Amino acid sequence: MPTKDPAACAALPAERCLINGEPAAAEDLRVIATTNYGHFTSMQVVDGRVRGLALHLQRLERGTRELFDCDLDGERVRRDIRRALADESGAASIRVTVFARGLNRERPLSPSQPDLLVIRSAAAPARDAPIRVRSVVYGRELPRVKHVGTFALFYHRRLAQQAGYDDALFVDHDGRIAEGTTWNIGFFDDTGVVWPQAPMLAGVSMQLLDAALRRSGVRCETRTVLRDELAGLRGAFATNSGIGCRPIVAIDRHSFDADVQRLEVVRDAYESCAWERI
Repeated sequence: MPTKDPAACAALPAERCLINGEPAAAEDLRVIATTNYGHFTSMQVVDGRVRGLALHLQRLERGTRELFDCDLDGERVRRDIRRALADESGAASIRVTVFARGLNRERPLSPSQPDLLVIRSAAAPARDAPIRVRSVVYGRELPRVKHVGTFALFYHRRLAQQAGYDDALFVDHDGRIAEGTTWNIGFFDDTGVVWPQAPMLAGVSMQLLDAALRRSGVRCETRTVLRDELAGLRGAFATNSGIGCRPIVAIDRHSFDADVQRLEVVRDAYESCAWERI
C-alpha cells in the first residue's frame, strides 16, 4: 500500500498513449484534436493504486451516459489503464478521455461507440506552496461533467497570472463562489470546513476529503459562500488529485492568515484516504 505522494516515488518510464488499449496512431487522434466533444478524468497512480478510483469510474460512467447516451464498462477502463501502466511499479499521472471517432458532427445524436484514450505521463510534481487567486465572473458550461472544453479555464488562469496572481477563482453573477480553474475550493470558518454551494464540478479529491474529514470528527458544511463574505472566514485551500491540498492565502485583495494547524488537519485527512487497486 503506497504511503508517499506520487511525486516522491520513482517515476514510471516514458509517456504512453493508447486508444482502446492499443498504441494510438496520428489518425486515431485526429477526431479528439479537431472535435471538442468528450469528457475525461485525471488521476495520480502509485504502484498500480489510485485514491478514489471508484469515484473516477463513476464520473466516467455518468459522463458517458450524458454525452453519448450509452453505458461505459468500468472494467474496460481499468483494463486499459493497466495496459498503459504495463504492470510497472512507480508513480505516474493517468488521464482517461472518452470520445467517439465515429461522431457525426452534423448529427451528434446519431449513435456512436465511445472510444477510450488513456495517456500515461509523469506524475504531477509536488505543489504545496501557498497561492493567491483572482476572482472572475464565469461559469463552466455543463459544470457537472468534466468535459474537454477547457479553453476558458486556461485563458482565465493566464489572465490572472498577467495580473500578478497564481490562478483564477470562478464566481457567478450573484457573487457566489463556485470553483477554481482546475480545482475545488474549501474554506475554514470557526467550526470546521465550508464547501461552496454553486454550479460546479464535484471533484474526486473534494469528495474524498469531505468524507475523510467527517470520519475524523471535523464539521463540514456545504452552503452558499459569497465573495463579499470572505472577511468572515478563517482561511481557504485548493484541492484536486494533482495537488492534494494547497493553501490559498489571498482572494483578490483579501488576505488570509496561514493557519498551519487547520491545514495540517485537512492534509492528514487527505493522506488517510485509501488507495484502490486498479
